[in-house]
Amino acid sequence: MKAAVTIQAGNADVIVIKEVPEPSLKQGWVLIAVKAFGLNRSELFTRRGDSQGVIFPRIQGIECVGLVENDPSGTFKKGQQVAAIMGGMGRFFDGGYAEYTLVPLEIVFPFNSNLAWDILGAIPEMFQTVSGSLNQALGIEAKETLLIRGGSSSIGMLACQLAKAKGLTVISTSRNPEKEKILLANGADYVIIDKGSVSEELKEIYPDGVNKVLELVGTKTLKDSLKCICLKGTVCMTGILGNEWSMSEFTPMGDIPSLGRLTVYMGESKNLSKELLQEFIEQVEQGSIQLNIDQVYKLSQVSEAHQYMEENKAKGKIVVVV
Repeated sequence: MKAAVTIQAGNADVIVIKEVPEPSLKQGWVLIAVKAFGLNRSELFTRRGDSQGVIFPRIQGIECVGLVENDPSGTFKKGQQVAAIMGGMGRFFDGGYAEYTLVPLEIVFPFNSNLAWDILGAIPEMFQTVSGSLNQALGIEAKETLLIRGGSSSIGMLACQLAKAKGLTVISTSRNPEKEKILLANGADYVIIDKGSVSEELKEIYPDGVNKVLELVGTKTLKDSLKCICLKGTVCMTGILGNEWSMSEFTPMGDIPSLGRLTVYMGESKNLSKELLQEFIEQVEQGSIQLNIDQVYKLSQVSEAHQYMEENKAKGKIVVVV
């Protein structure tokens, strides 16, 4: 089979298309014929060598959608539509950047849909991340205010739609002034152009701060995002669009406001269910949710897609169709 293999840690050109053996069947694992997968920034960090415990060469990819090729347990039928997500996929065992992938039974979720594979490929990790961040980590409620830091990312765009559907007021940020109209069209009530800090501009709209902040830029803007919350407000750091894992200096008793809350969301497959996935797919089918897909690549173009992602050119989800 063909696979995009990360042969060693490095730049995007370390991902090479190779002919490799099809995975061998084993009990408790499902062989999937991959039809599409989304790219994720965590895969960029893995490729660069920043993920602990990853041994190269490795077929990356923490998610995929496709058809069951073989399930020794009999849980799934051959040809059944499924998604696979996380659980060490693409890090501790080979993942979705291939024509076939073998994954543990517990990270496989069935669904039924007539959507095209490029649309389906954008869904699993993006939906799991957004739903978990908003509902489990932040616990959003109707009539609250939500700041989305990094609002023009695929996660940010979907988070805005789901938050608006739940009755929140949403403020989205972007570093690019040209994206203001896109964010407003996506449902944002306010847009702030992020020049490194947004807390002063936010306080002009909400002097006491907002209830919740979804931090997608990461450590580069975290301190400023903490200045944006009201009394007993919460910041959830989910993304690392700023490409920096750690902070050189952080003082909890100074950087976290009194009674403020700081949490992170690092969702796993256990945070998703087949019912939640199917419900979301049906919302996309019905048009009540609009996915923001920026580019669709072929398997032979994974290296090019990684470079595009690293240069922060994407205005939405990047998908690869196999």
